Amino acid sequence: MDMMTIAIIVLGSVILIIIGIPVAYVLGFCAVVGLLLGVGSLTLSRLGLIPFTAFHAYNWIPLPLFVLMACIIGETAIGADIFDAANKWTSRIPGGLALTSLCAEAIMAATMGMSGTTVLTVGKVSMPQMERFNYNRRLAIGSILVGGVLGPLIPPSIPLVIYGIIARQSISELFMAGLIPGIILLIMLSAYIMVTCMRHPEFAPRLPAVSWKERIVSLWKVWPVLALILGIIGGIYLGVVTASEASGIGVFIILLISIVFYRFRLAHLNRAMSEAITLTAMIVLMTIATTSFAYLVGISGTMHRLASFITASGISPWMVVVAVNVFLLFLGCIMDALAIMLLTIPLLVPLITHLGFDPIWFGVVMTVNIEIALLTPPVGLNMFMMGTAFRIPVSEVIRSMAPFLAILIIFLGIIIAFPQLSLWLPSMMGGG
Repeated sequence: MDMMTIAIIVLGSVILIIIGIPVAYVLGFCAVVGLLLGVGSLTLSRLGLIPFTAFHAYNWIPLPLFVLMACIIGETAIGADIFDAANKWTSRIPGGLALTSLCAEAIMAATMGMSGTTVLTVGKVSMPQMERFNYNRRLAIGSILVGGVLGPLIPPSIPLVIYGIIARQSISELFMAGLIPGIILLIMLSAYIMVTCMRHPEFAPRLPAVSWKERIVSLWKVWPVLALILGIIGGIYLGVVTASEASGIGVFIILLISIVFYRFRLAHLNRAMSEAITLTAMIVLMTIATTSFAYLVGISGTMHRLASFITASGISPWMVVVAVNVFLLFLGCIMDALAIMLLTIPLLVPLITHLGFDPIWFGVVMTVNIEIALLTPPVGLNMFMMGTAFRIPVSEVIRSMAPFLAILIIFLGIIIAFPQLSLWLPSMMGGG
């Protein structure tokens, strides 16, 4: 199949997604049309095998289980308790409530792996508190909004699971690859809040002092969740459990925690399982379509020819990486984050691998781009979710998040320039 046909199909799929047609339908339709035009009807029999071959793998196990874990947490008051504990430990630090929101979202992100849900869960508690203590409105909105983007990066991360499945990479290694960058991003965002509040004390009035006894007592309700996070991350790093085993254990433990500490009952479980089934089914349908689209791209040889052209032309591989990231940032302005992943992973991972870059590192780079896509107008999902949930005009949300968005761009440059930040932990993992 010639590159012009592939280019037309890819461009057509982008346009169809932008105008609002569901990603799964677009990619599936384009795959069928492309195979009929370029190869013929005989290859359609291969498409019939894709659902079986795509899901007949252990790599799929973590996805529905981590989604279920997130949905169970969403049915409890874990977010409020984590916020309360973080608030007591940061009460005397400049910008304490904004830092509390950020830290609470980082902890919730580490258990839920989902960005939008984290923003709403913590934001419903933190926004009224910051309004009560007369925090600067833009600082309050920005700190809540940007905290949610830690979800796709800090393990267990659902976007990293999806990347690992489609790109055929180790999910355990991807989890470890996102850990250090996630901590660095949390430090950068926290440093910005603290410096801003020290320069402008009126932005964040100091909170009442909290005794050490109150701080220690506040950990009583959240220690099981913190232990679960450390257990999942530590178990995967040491090679004691795989990502699949960690997801199953995580669901069991969070269910016990919810029942014992949060009066989690059958009605809550029904709602959590219903939501988890819906989300998982949606992702499964999109993955079938994405795998079909990847099959089309693979048999066309387009990415191999493009990589060979880049190699022969003498263009620096790093310039290609920069161009790829500019392309992803552009897509983030016009497409949903999940749609970007499903559309571009089959196209970009073979190219990046051919140019000699580590696909695990590129998974982290792509995830950071997804974080930025969640905030960039006009399609940023978290941006609109924040505005809708708290009745804030979109223009005000955009102004509030602008400095935090600049930090994310700088952070992306750091992750690109220093791949070892992502690759050191995977290289040190136990059990391989």
